[in-house]
Amino acid sequence: MDMIRLYLDNCCFNRPYDDQSQSKIKNETDATLLIQERIINNEFELAWSFILDFENSLNPFAERKNAISKWKQYSQIDIVESKEILNIADDVQLLNINSADSLHVACSILALCDYFITTDDALITKLKNYERIKVINPIQYNLLNY
Repeated sequence: MDMIRLYLDNCCFNRPYDDQSQSKIKNETDATLLIQERIINNEFELAWSFILDFENSLNPFAERKNAISKWKQYSQIDIVESKEILNIADDVQLLNINSADSLHVACSILALCDYFITTDDALITKLKNYERIKVINPIQYNLLNY
């Protein structure tokens, strides 16, 4: 059986640093940390990308930036920018999705991920019926795959 391959966007990696006093954020943090634990335990494969590196490089908090960048070492695949990625991203943008998010989605597709995991509710809504990748919140993902 093939291992499930996941793509977590920058929202997921940053969720533990958000204000945990809101129950939604705390629950998403717990769900994300559980997924990350299972990645470390080799229960899931992690896909990484140039757009994760780029967005993380813009993080103004050095400690967070360094902690997030360490996740790259757990990835089984690292997607680099290519014409194919940009073409897929152009198609995704037609769904009224910004360029950075469309690049994340395109990378997850090219990496042959089973799921694109994000805490961005608007992005999940826009991609609800998108057939090229399953887009899901970390809480829902854990409910389906635990």
